[in-house]
Amino acid sequence: MNLSQFYTATEHFALLPCLLLALFGCGLLIVDFFLDVAQKTRLVWIVLLAEAFTASALYRQHVFLAAQPGGSLTAFGGALTIDGLAVFFNWIFVATVVLIALISYCYLAIEREHHGEYYGLMLLAQSGMFLLAAATDLVTIFVGLELMAVSFYVMVGFLRSDRRSNEAAMKYLILGAFSSGFLAYGFSILYGLSGSTRLRDITAALSQRDPWDPVFFLGLATTAVGLLFKVAAVPFHMWAPDTYEGAPTTVTAFLSVGSKAASFALLLRLFQGPFATSRVVWEPLLVAVAILSLTVGNLAAVTQSNIKRLLAYSSISHAGYMLLGLIAGNQRGMQAIAVYALVYTFMTIGAFLVVVALRRKDLLGEDIEDLNGLMHKSPGYAVLMLIFMLSLAGLPPTAGFIGKYYIFLSLIETQHYLLAAVAAIYVAVAIFYYFRIVRSMFLSDAEDRGPLSSSWGMRVALVLSGALTLIIGIMPEPFIALARTSVLR
Repeated sequence: MNLSQFYTATEHFALLPCLLLALFGCGLLIVDFFLDVAQKTRLVWIVLLAEAFTASALYRQHVFLAAQPGGSLTAFGGALTIDGLAVFFNWIFVATVVLIALISYCYLAIEREHHGEYYGLMLLAQSGMFLLAAATDLVTIFVGLELMAVSFYVMVGFLRSDRRSNEAAMKYLILGAFSSGFLAYGFSILYGLSGSTRLRDITAALSQRDPWDPVFFLGLATTAVGLLFKVAAVPFHMWAPDTYEGAPTTVTAFLSVGSKAASFALLLRLFQGPFATSRVVWEPLLVAVAILSLTVGNLAAVTQSNIKRLLAYSSISHAGYMLLGLIAGNQRGMQAIAVYALVYTFMTIGAFLVVVALRRKDLLGEDIEDLNGLMHKSPGYAVLMLIFMLSLAGLPPTAGFIGKYYIFLSLIETQHYLLAAVAAIYVAVAIFYYFRIVRSMFLSDAEDRGPLSSSWGMRVALVLSGALTLIIGIMPEPFIALARTSVLR
């Protein structure tokens, strides 16, 4: 088979968003050579242009799928599948990168580390996320996972003169390589059991085997360990607090949202496909992991004084909530994960945006005390942070309430009443530590009267994040309908 037979218009159409991201990412590295420090802001516009082209390609795919009877497009012999799941999660990735790009210029200028490689790595990481959401072949999945992971390894250590950033990158690299080893081992077992790397062939082969087959269980367990590390679920969460704290704050926001959403897209595809027939084996394991994530994430967050570490432990608990949707296992549960991933994007990025605004040349702005009296000196920032905290806690009328509501609804529909009760208890714990931040902003006296960092991009990103957090909470139906298309049939 020659190249023209293998790479047809169908393959090009399916891979187009990934190609655009990779080309723009590499192009940014070249353009950066011709720009001086004063012209670096142009790199942000190139990223936004890349996202505009990518969004256009995704929209074309969305329209195409709507007209298809099966609602999917298979390319490269089954290695890539464009369906509702892939398109929905790639919309999340586009929104994430747009918001992060808008705030990065101001932050990197303060840190004096404004380099074109940063934006190139963002787009390359996003192209890896595209493959994770759309890949239906073990080799393609692993390529996408490592493209995303390697980009993040570099971005976490991007502040070369900051020892915390270097240490965070080293920890993330070592533990990330360890988890990738588990995943590769699990994939090799799945290949050995089926004789194929295509997920559809693996699904057919595993459906004929006893779910309690020791070899099958080993492949399932090692694959799950590699993926649970990526979503920072307990007991594979040890990298998250130090990495979130040491990484540049914009990278922390990108990592906490993008990596988690992409990994959950892959979890959905694997547990609704090859592992669907072995639910009796993996459901008890995921129940334990979800409860541990809720417990450790929420209780550890209570004791934190650093906002980034608090949000790191918070993200662990949110991974637990999303796993509950997978445990529910019905279509509502799958839809709940998609809705939760969407709302988690805007409320989490929004919270990190305010932390970025606190960063000045003489102040890290990462402690809860740095928010003292924020309402008196920057009411707009304080109100937006209040919205994000309410949403992260899951209180109405914010988007976070919608996300948790659908998780609880899926658990009740599948008669997981005890799990729903435990999850509801931890909502109360989350309210306590999120409102520590609210109390500092509204009831404490300001210790620092200096103005917060600001730029046009930061203001736009904050307004977008805050508005969408409220809009999804008040008028959720259009977003729920969009999430419904992500459920695999």
